[in-house]
Formats: sequence, structure tokens, C-alpha cells
Amino acid sequence: MANIKSAEKRIEITKRNRLQNRFYKSSVRTLIKVFLKHLEIYKTSKNLDDKEKLKKILNSVYSLIDKGTKKNVFHKNTAARKKAQLAGYLKAVQI
Repeated sequence: MANIKSAEKRIEITKRNRLQNRFYKSSVRTLIKVFLKHLEIYKTSKNLDDKEKLKKILNSVYSLIDKGTKKNVFHKNTAARKKAQLAGYLKAVQI
């Protein structure tokens, strides 16, 4: 247990940041799973509505990744890698 006031404050800040980081990371993981699920649906159907839905989901994943990067939840290279992988999955299906 911290005895110094600044150490107690750092503990509180660390707790807050950990919860915030967990929210962003779990949300991104969940949205990526949703994207991959809809990608499989689009592979089989090749429906225009599914394609539009897929692009909307991809944009929301990109947005959440960028917001997490801005708040230092993700390293910028990690964010770029995740986004590139998702774009590659979509491109492979569209060809």
C-alpha cells in the first residue's frame, strides 16, 4: 500500500487507464470478430447489401483503432498492422 500521496494518485490513475485500455482493446477485438463473421457471409453470398454492411463495420473498426491509438492504448505500428490485415482480408475476398 502506498504511503505517499503522489503514489496513491498514480495508483488511481493506473486503475483508470487500465479500465479505459481494456474497453478499447476488447471493443476492437469484438468488432474484428464481427467483421470476420460478416466477411464469411459475404464470401458465400456476394450480395451488395452484405458488402455495404461489411464496409460500415470496417469503418467502425478503423475508427475505434484510431481513437485507441490517439489515447495511447495501441502503438501506432500495431494499429497500422491491424488495419492493414483487415483491408487485406477484404481485398482478398473482392478479387
